[in-house]
Amino acid sequence: MSAHKDSKPGKTQIGSASHRRDRKSTLENLERALLRVQEQGKKLSILAVANEAGVSNGLIHNTYPDFAGKVRTQMGRGIRQKLDAKFAELDDVRASLKAMRAERDTALADVKTLASINETLRQEVTTLRAATSGKVTVLTPRTSF
Repeated sequence: MSAHKDSKPGKTQIGSASHRRDRKSTLENLERALLRVQEQGKKLSILAVANEAGVSNGLIHNTYPDFAGKVRTQMGRGIRQKLDAKFAELDDVRASLKAMRAERDTALADVKTLASINETLRQEVTTLRAATSGKVTVLTPRTSF
């Protein structure tokens, strides 16, 4: 690597021309590896591209985040897409819960009504059993004069 005039002897600046060329050639290598992964029909992932390019997936994540985003987008799992999908799923779950709560409330109201009807029927059965056993005389309501 080459050093700039104003840097201290023995030190190389990170932004030197050769460093930029190395980054550019690595990025080109990653692009070619991406194409090879796609052409070979392998499951697309950052790890698959990294393995194909002979680099670590950490290098792609840390040094080439734009390229990592490109791979995620092609995977259909871009960060924005993932968030949008999660929010849509959350909205669906909320709507489903709202419908279930309404259904539950209707069912509880039906249970209360049926419990009341059931109690009335129990009383009628008790009265009819008593009347048929002959132990009790059922009085009929009087009519007004």
